Amino acid sequence: MPALVPFRPFAPSILREAVKNWFETDYDVPFMLQVYQIREEKRKDIPAVTHVNGSGRLQTITEKQNLIYYKLIKEFEKIAGVPIVLNTSFNENEPVVCLSAPRGVGLFPEDEDGCAGSWQMDDN
Repeated sequence: MPALVPFRPFAPSILREAVKNWFETDYDVPFMLQVYQIREEKRKDIPAVTHVNGSGRLQTITEKQNLIYYKLIKEFEKIAGVPIVLNTSFNENEPVVCLSAPRGVGLFPEDEDGCAGSWQMDDN
């Protein structure tokens, strides 16, 4: 994964219906713009997305919002028992990726086990 600066850590994408079980809140946060406290008893289960102060920059996912990403997280939950995946960007020192398909370069660093992409395209 690309190195991220301290104020832009990795973020948890979570199934909307699971938020109250993992966070000390129950809000819709579809755009990773807000930070909330992760329940203390859950922090050990998701250390990659837990900030040093116990918070996480959360992104809620619903079926209506993004069916493919929702299904991906649902499948991960069946395997790992956690309805959360690590979300980050590939924009470290590079332009924002705004294509309908990944650009190949930098998508699969040698130390990654896998990668999934989700894109939302505008007609503009």
